Amino acid sequence: MKSGTSSCTRQVRYVLLFFAACCLAGVAAAQQSAAVPVDQNNTSNTQEAAQPASQAAVNTSGAAANSQSATPTASPRTSSGQTAGTLAQPPSTDTSDQSGALVKLGRGDLIEVSVYNVPELATKARVSNSGDVYLPLIDYVHVEGLTQEEAQTVIEKRLVDGGFVRNPHVTIFVDEAASQGVTVLGEVAKPGIYPDVVDRKLYTMVSEAGGFTAAASRKIAIIRRGQPESIQVDLPRNLADDLSGNVDVLPGDTINVPRAPIIYVVGDVGRPSGLLVDNGTLTVLQALALAGGTNRTAKMGGARIIRKTPSGMIETPLQLKKMLEAKVPDVTLQADDILFVPVSGGRVLAAETMSAAISAATAVSIYTVHP
Repeated sequence: MKSGTSSCTRQVRYVLLFFAACCLAGVAAAQQSAAVPVDQNNTSNTQEAAQPASQAAVNTSGAAANSQSATPTASPRTSSGQTAGTLAQPPSTDTSDQSGALVKLGRGDLIEVSVYNVPELATKARVSNSGDVYLPLIDYVHVEGLTQEEAQTVIEKRLVDGGFVRNPHVTIFVDEAASQGVTVLGEVAKPGIYPDVVDRKLYTMVSEAGGFTAAASRKIAIIRRGQPESIQVDLPRNLADDLSGNVDVLPGDTINVPRAPIIYVVGDVGRPSGLLVDNGTLTVLQALALAGGTNRTAKMGGARIIRKTPSGMIETPLQLKKMLEAKVPDVTLQADDILFVPVSGGRVLAAETMSAAISAATAVSIYTVHP
């Protein structure tokens, strides 16, 4: 009886111990889960961090694409009109608009024409006034207004059409670009055409032409192709101190430096002379003062202005004595006027007075005046 009872008691103990172990295991698992909660977000972040950079970039771009497709919104634009977040496009380097700026051949240009591998056809010729150039085998070719490339194409076609050269390659070299030069005329030391000037400014061109002469006017005219009226430039007295007149000069321009206006003071005056007025104007009293004034023997009442008009020479009497006494206003003289003061007591006819004044004006010395 005792053995049966003890066996039963041992079995009950085993069962109790098993249940106790299970309870202890459950409590330990519960405590562990409470101490370390599972966070799905942290898990996903850890997984993404563990991914390679390339895979992460693919996932990111895919997510961005899905987000854009799911929410179509207008892309913000910058002030320049480009979509934000995109790279600005580089400026266009297309030079098709610059083709019109290429230098074209013109009258007077000296060119060298050569054909590759055909030295017999090499020649040097000058573009004629009609715009043509004579070349061996193909006679005259009109090249005025064409660029070098266009002229080369025309010559190549003439060689092919005439059956002279198969697949020719023509090269044109401009020795003298006379049509693109700047012409300087008038009162300069070395008038002529200046084709090879880098800095095309008015002062530079005048310097290339040797500078102004003593009779040069300061009122310059620039004649430009395609413009019906010339460009008028009033130069200052001292060019180095004032650069306002140093305007741009284009290829093909013509710079005309006229002679400054001359006013002649002749007759019974202290120093008969021609007064070259390079800037401004001159009155009768100013001209008399520059000519040394009148002599004691001068006939003040016979003074007159001899002026050339489209209808001929005319005389205008002057009340010189009253003008000197400020009783009548001073008179402004014009270019090429002759102020004549006769000798008192001389009996000279009007026609003879004019003739004597003109003859005297041709023999006077010229002085430059800066009013």
